[in-house]
Amino acid sequence: MTGDRRRALPAVGTLLELDAVRTLLTQAPRDLVTDVVRSVIDDARHRLVDTPENVDWGQLIAERLAQRRTPSLRPVINATGVVLHTNLGRAPLARAALDAMRDMASGFSNLEYDIDSGERGSRHRHCADLLCELTGADDAMVVNNCAAALVLALNTVADGRDAVISRGELVEIGGSFRVPDIMSKSGARLVEVGTTNRTHLDDYRRALTPETGAIVSVHRSNFAVEGFVASVSATALAPLAVETGVPLLYDFGSGLMLDLSAWGLTGEPTARDAVRSGAALVMMSGDKLLGGPQAGIIVGRAAMIDALRRNPLARALRVDKLTLSALEATLMLYREPERAVREIPALAMLTASVESLVARAEVLLMELQSRGIT
Repeated sequence: MTGDRRRALPAVGTLLELDAVRTLLTQAPRDLVTDVVRSVIDDARHRLVDTPENVDWGQLIAERLAQRRTPSLRPVINATGVVLHTNLGRAPLARAALDAMRDMASGFSNLEYDIDSGERGSRHRHCADLLCELTGADDAMVVNNCAAALVLALNTVADGRDAVISRGELVEIGGSFRVPDIMSKSGARLVEVGTTNRTHLDDYRRALTPETGAIVSVHRSNFAVEGFVASVSATALAPLAVETGVPLLYDFGSGLMLDLSAWGLTGEPTARDAVRSGAALVMMSGDKLLGGPQAGIIVGRAAMIDALRRNPLARALRVDKLTLSALEATLMLYREPERAVREIPALAMLTASVESLVARAEVLLMELQSRGIT
């Protein structure tokens, strides 16, 4: 826009006097409408291709106000065929989890209060016993996501020291975030061993020095390398970790709590399998196959979990009462596996029969046809 056309732009006060804008002022706070008017004028100053006299200012302001009053985060329909879609919020929550969140959000709770002693308690104790029961671990704690769990674990045991990991497990986890970049923020020095397609136990052994603080194993749950490949499982790494006194950290990821082979879903280890591997610490997500809220779950040896709780970084990574309540309610469902599969939406969708999917598709087709959509 030329200088003359900029001078032709209406003033804020002028637009506020338009009949259409006066109507908006009866529907929304004046400060909000005024701010919208200013933003519309500012946009016109930079992008307007028409002359100001030909612009329907009332319409532009009404549309912008409607956008401002619409929540940024809102429900969508997942028609991708991907049940746990990262961009669409991952796992929808079970009704029990939603009810628990509402109960905690609507009043006060014992988040950091020990009811028995009447003294200050720790939020890290919530869900711990339940996680131990379901996984067989000695102790457990919860942080805000799995990446945070890995950072906290590494910062606790390997800050300023080496963390040994296979080059084939340096994965990208979405949003361009990569495991090596996340690991480096923990203060640990990354030591890569093996190659992209082949890593052997001796590769780890040769990399261990007095400066080694941790051995890291990352479960590759969202891709596979096939052909001329070799890798070392957490179970195979555990004896080396015990022999050398270097803790093994296993980023298990998916959080699968049940064996789903009865529904034809095989190949993914369960959380109990991960603990049985012998790793000192196992990290997993709460909002993937577990079917709960976003959370980073850490289970493992009691002494190491205690060290993680005492790390000042744990406070920065802690979860709130709503996450803990939703996670606890979800975990409680797993005490009855059949109920968990039935009531946790992610599991219900993953285990749905072909017949039920066909029936659902036919109902949807008829509904669309009744509305003239073909």
